Amino acid sequence: MQEKDKQKILIADDERFNLNILVDILKSDYKVIVAKDGKQALERAMSNPPDLILLDIMMPEMDGYEACRNLKENEQTKDIPVIFITAMKEEGNEVKGFDLGAVDYITKPFQAAIVMARVKTQLKMKWQADMLRKMASIDGLTEIPNRQKFEEVFDREWRRAVRKKTPLSVLLMDIDFFKQYNDAYGHGRGDKCLKAVAQALAGTIRSPGDFVARYGGEEFIAVLPDTDISGAMTIAETIRSNVELLKISHAQPVPLDYVTISIGLSSVFPSGGFSDAALVSVLAAADEMLYKAKAAGRNQVQCR
Repeated sequence: MQEKDKQKILIADDERFNLNILVDILKSDYKVIVAKDGKQALERAMSNPPDLILLDIMMPEMDGYEACRNLKENEQTKDIPVIFITAMKEEGNEVKGFDLGAVDYITKPFQAAIVMARVKTQLKMKWQADMLRKMASIDGLTEIPNRQKFEEVFDREWRRAVRKKTPLSVLLMDIDFFKQYNDAYGHGRGDKCLKAVAQALAGTIRSPGDFVARYGGEEFIAVLPDTDISGAMTIAETIRSNVELLKISHAQPVPLDYVTISIGLSSVFPSGGFSDAALVSVLAAADEMLYKAKAAGRNQVQCR
């Protein structure tokens, strides 16, 4: 297995001797990152999220319990499994660790076979959980994210835009005359059309942070963080053009003989905490512009 394909383990322990032993046990099968205390473990988990964290309980400044509590309260790191490293055998300490969200304990002195077995078990469970989460957030037909994932991403990007005082743009997109396409060619061809359009959208959205999803039926939606109305218009026009360039024949020759999309754009500077009302407001504005694009002849972008 190449280094880049190996699962990643973060080990936090203030004793170099313990770190060296664990690194020696695990380095042949996993990519290993080390931290000397709880604070450094948090920083490294945030900047380069691992698949598993081995966390010593007794560390200076921030002990393992506090580090675990912080990891589980953070959206970015809450799903990373934590195994505590401890020399303590008291039942109460184990209960406290599990209450904080730890998944297992490894006791000192280390036994290589036990360390490997427990690490392997937790990494397998993490991989399975990640796959289930991924499946739950992907649209089965088009293989791009679904509406549920869009709402999760929009929530996160709204809060980030509030903190950074940056713009946030949303594109609501609809395939023109898709009902007529299905009526003319059948649902099998209709599904292929949806897949082709979805992949064209996903291929156009390339900037870090930009996101596209199937919103439902023949509708798609994109979130463009840190993008003002001018930048969003440029991206929207590129998307519209790329779908047109697919040249998927359409039995309904309006406005072209090919499948096209209409796009409604809404751009805002978010303020205040996220709420359902914020999402509804932005979507309503984008939907209004989408309706305007369709009323004006389709295969175009309208913005507000």
